[in-house]
Amino acid sequence: MKPYLIIKAPVLAFLRGAVAGRLAVLAALFAVAPAVAGAREWAAPQGCEIFMTVQAKACRVSNHYTCADDAPGDQWRADFDLDGLFFRSRIDFETQWIESIEGRRGGGPQLTQWLAPAPPDPASFSELIATGIDSFHFDLARSDGGTSTARGYDRLTGRSVTVDGVTLEETEFDFTETDPAGNVLRRARGREYINREMRLFFAGPGESDLGDGLWRPIDGSPLEFVFPGEPGFATSQPKYDCDPMTAGVPGAPLWRVSDGP
Repeated sequence: MKPYLIIKAPVLAFLRGAVAGRLAVLAALFAVAPAVAGAREWAAPQGCEIFMTVQAKACRVSNHYTCADDAPGDQWRADFDLDGLFFRSRIDFETQWIESIEGRRGGGPQLTQWLAPAPPDPASFSELIATGIDSFHFDLARSDGGTSTARGYDRLTGRSVTVDGVTLEETEFDFTETDPAGNVLRRARGREYINREMRLFFAGPGESDLGDGLWRPIDGSPLEFVFPGEPGFATSQPKYDCDPMTAGVPGAPLWRVSDGP
């Protein structure tokens, strides 16, 4: 699992990504306006090029891009909800989470988070596909001066799915982030997906505990893969689960990937 929210390069497909991310999931349940008509196209930063747009559940669309000045194998992901860009993350060739930038709503400062040097057990995409399992243990530093530690694993389940013509292999993940005193800041567990050729994680169904002991369901699974020249490429307009009437799951609320503290 690597960034989908402010942590690992997908969990982080929740936080990764998706942990990732992986996911800063909290607050504002169903607080999303109806989707507006018309596509909003997003331009990557100067020197960078978008290579894929992914429409996902939980009212999120992601633009994946690479930048000429980055190390070979580095990839970026920019996540959007109905209000626009809320999260960016960079991973390396091993899908090791390198940095993330979380946009603050309401005029607050943005928060940047980095991978600390010399992780005890670096995340390794190569190890995952070679052995079927990869553990990780690394430290994080934030622009507000805070630090934390992430531990967990990703494991191939042996199952695969095809989504919009793209073959994905399912993974199981477990992720815990703690503060320097050992207090749990957040936990996440569930399923994600990988694509070997792209060397990417994608979010899946799971649940997240924000340190209060309550597990919140979330599903950021991909639904469409859009490539250059196809309609919807480079859009910043999410398509799915943006209507409050259809955003829940039976028996429990579904937190959107942009719902955060």
